Amino acid sequence: MEGVRAAVSLAASYGVVSHDPVVLKDGSNVIVHLRPAPVVARVAARTALVRPSVSEHFARDLSVSAFLDSRGVPVVAPSAELPAGPHTFDGFVVSFSTYVPHFADVELSRTDVLKLLPDLHAELRLYPGSLPARGPLDDVDNTLAYLDGSGVSGLEPLRSRREELLASWNAHYNDVQPLHGDSHYGNLLVTSAGPLWLDFEDAWRGPVAWDLACLAGARGSEAARRAVEVYGGGVDPADVEFWLEVRILFGTLWGLLMEHS
Repeated sequence: MEGVRAAVSLAASYGVVSHDPVVLKDGSNVIVHLRPAPVVARVAARTALVRPSVSEHFARDLSVSAFLDSRGVPVVAPSAELPAGPHTFDGFVVSFSTYVPHFADVELSRTDVLKLLPDLHAELRLYPGSLPARGPLDDVDNTLAYLDGSGVSGLEPLRSRREELLASWNAHYNDVQPLHGDSHYGNLLVTSAGPLWLDFEDAWRGPVAWDLACLAGARGSEAARRAVEVYGGGVDPADVEFWLEVRILFGTLWGLLMEHS
């Protein structure tokens, strides 16, 4: 895989040698453990197709992670073994984080993650860096453009849905602060010392209800109400319902991207 070879070569140029790289995930990005080094490389894959600023997303991940790590928040930190990046090398955008031994086959439940979110949000409020204000809307627009340019048919209902949701965007754009941006249970590692947050690539300045919508699990007022209740209140369930609809559109388009790329 060319992306893995690029990550291995780039790391070697900084003296970090990997004789046995292992791909941990191959999806939106390629995530590879550069064994035996305690380093994980993130290599932009499909994200690079629809994110002209993918290096900015990677930089955001590193910046937010480093900030939270400095405050003692349980996160996967940028690598200290070599410059964390982001780097552009052999046509790939690459960043490096610390490898943390974890239980790869164990995931937290939605309820578990919702209970962890208030503390994370409290720390994120203090993040001093700049973050985008459109978040998933940028991805929706960029993915629609990519799919259209690739000749994918049947996009008109998705464009119409985008317009419907945009018409209500401002009404639900409240309680705004820095967010994780993709706060599902797959973005925590379960370790012997407890769960660690990771992957702040989608961090944006948006409504707290967006992070809850990532964990609602189902459409409808009841699921939204349960998510707010577990989180600890302070969020309007109607906002969670709206942002879940945005999340569903985002996910539908991402599924089409995976299929046609």
